[in-house]
Amino acid sequence: MNPPKHHFQSSFTTLISVFFFWGFVAASNGVFIPFCKHYFQLDQLQSQLIDTSFYGAYFYGALLLFIVSYFAKFDILNKIGYKGGIVTGLFISVAGALGLAYTSSMPNPTFGMILLSFFVIALGFSLQQIAAQPFAVALGKPETGAHRLNLAGGVNSLGTLLGPLIVSVMLFGSLKGDLNNATISSIKILYLFLAVLFTLVAAVFLFRTMPKLTQNEPLERSPKALYMLSLMGLTVPVALFANTVQDLTGIDKSHLVLGVLLFSLTLLFTSLRLSSQNPSGWGAMQYPQLILGMIAIFVYVGVEVTVQSNMGALLKLPSFGAYEESNISHFISLYWGSLMIGRWTGALAVFSLSKKTKTILFVVVPFLAFALILGVNFLKGNPIDELYLYVICIVILIAAIRFSRENPIKMLLIVSILAALAMLIGLFTQGRIAIYAFLSAGLFCSVMWPCIFATAITGLGKYTSQGSAFLIMMILGGALIPPVQGAVCDLDLSHPEGWAGMRYTHLSYAIALLCFLYLAWHAIQSTRVLKKQGFDFQQKDFQKT
Repeated sequence: MNPPKHHFQSSFTTLISVFFFWGFVAASNGVFIPFCKHYFQLDQLQSQLIDTSFYGAYFYGALLLFIVSYFAKFDILNKIGYKGGIVTGLFISVAGALGLAYTSSMPNPTFGMILLSFFVIALGFSLQQIAAQPFAVALGKPETGAHRLNLAGGVNSLGTLLGPLIVSVMLFGSLKGDLNNATISSIKILYLFLAVLFTLVAAVFLFRTMPKLTQNEPLERSPKALYMLSLMGLTVPVALFANTVQDLTGIDKSHLVLGVLLFSLTLLFTSLRLSSQNPSGWGAMQYPQLILGMIAIFVYVGVEVTVQSNMGALLKLPSFGAYEESNISHFISLYWGSLMIGRWTGALAVFSLSKKTKTILFVVVPFLAFALILGVNFLKGNPIDELYLYVICIVILIAAIRFSRENPIKMLLIVSILAALAMLIGLFTQGRIAIYAFLSAGLFCSVMWPCIFATAITGLGKYTSQGSAFLIMMILGGALIPPVQGAVCDLDLSHPEGWAGMRYTHLSYAIALLCFLYLAWHAIQSTRVLKKQGFDFQQKDFQKT
C-alpha cells in the first residue's frame, strides 16, 4: 500500500532542512576564507584550498560509496535507505564540525587540520546529497520531481544568503567583516553550534517515520564504470594541486588544469559511446540519459561557480568600474541571490494553487526574493542603487519559466539559450550592462540543476541511487572549469594590450558561453534519448508512451 499523500508532504518538509545547511556552509566559505588567509598568513592560492577540500570531498565521497558498494556486491544506499543515508551523512558532518572546533581550540592549530575538517564536513554533505536528491524526486509524482528539487534548491539558496551574514556576526562580531576583530576561538563557537544543529536534524530524521522508496533488487557488477570513474579520480589531484605539480615537473599549471578538464570530459564521452555499444558491466552508466546528465552537471556546476569566482577580476577592469575587491560584495550577493530568485519562482509548480493565484505569485515571489537581497545588502551598508535595474533580468526569467509550462526539458533549453545570449551581450558590451548580463547567469542557472538531475535519473529503476552518486561526483566541474577561466584571465599579466582590443579577463567569459551552449545541446539530446526509451516529454508528465 502506498503511503498517504500527507505523509509524503511531511517527509519532504523534513527533507529540505538539509538543503539549507548545504547552502549555509558552502556560502559561508566565502567569509571563512579571508579569515584563514589573515590568521594563517596565507597567499590567495593557499586560502582557496578551503574550497578545493570542500568540493573535492563531493567527488571522493560519492566515489568511495560506489567502490564500497561494488566490493560489497550490493548498493549500500539501497540497503540503508535514503533516510539512513542522510542520517549517516549528518553524523559524518558532525564529526567534521567537532574536528574543526577541536582544532581551533589547540594552542597552535594548523591550516592542514582545518582543511581536513572541511573535507570531512563535505564528505557528510556528499552522502546527504546522494540520498536527498533522488528522495526529493521520489516523494511525489515523477512529473513534479524537478519542481520539488527547485523548492529544495530555494531553501538551499536561502542558506547561501543567510549563512555569510550569521557567520560574519559570529566570527567578526558584526556584518562588516573586520578581520582584526576575529579570533580563532570564534571558529570553535561557530562549529560547535553547527555540530549541535547537525545532531538535532539527524535526531529529527531518526525519530520521524518516512517512506522507504529505494529499490531492493540486486545490482549487477559494473567494473567498467568503476574503472572509468577511478581513472578520473586518479587524475583530479593533478588539477587540485596544480601548483605543487608545476614545481615538481615544470609543466605550466594552466596546461595541467586544462589537460585534466579535457581528459575528464573525454572519459565521460568515451563512456557514453562504449556503453551504448555494449551496456554490460556499466551499471547505471548503461543508461545514456545518466551519462549525459553527468556531463551536464559537470558543466553546469562549473559554469555556475566560474562566473562568480572570476567576477572580482572582471570588476577590477577600468571598463567595468575599477572596483576594489572590498567593494563588490553587493554584486556577488546579487549573483547568489539570483539563484534564490529563480528557485523560489520555479518551486511554485509544486503547490496545488489556482491558475489565477499561481499567475500572481509568479510575479510577486521573485520580487519579494529580490527585495530580500536588497534588504540584506542595505543591512551590510552596500550601495543598493547599483542593483535596481536588475529587475529587467528578473522579468525575462519570469517569462522564461512561464513559457516552459513546467516542462523541465523545455525549461532547461530556454534558460540555456537565454544564458548564452546574456554571455554574448556581456562579451560585446562593457560597464553596467555587461555586469548585469554576466550576473544574470545566476538567474538562468537557478533552475538548471533540478531539470538536469530529474531527467538524468528517469527510468533508472534499481540503479537510481547509484546514478545519483555518479551525478553528485560531477560537482567536480566546480573545481576544474573555474581555474581554466582563471588561466585565461592571467594572460592579461603577460599581454596587457589584450586581444582585438578586448582584455583577456573580459574575453574569458567566452568559456561560460561555451558551457551554456553545451547545456542547450544537452536538453535537445536528452529528449531524443528518452524518446527512444518510450518517454514522452512533449507533455508535462514523465510518461512512457
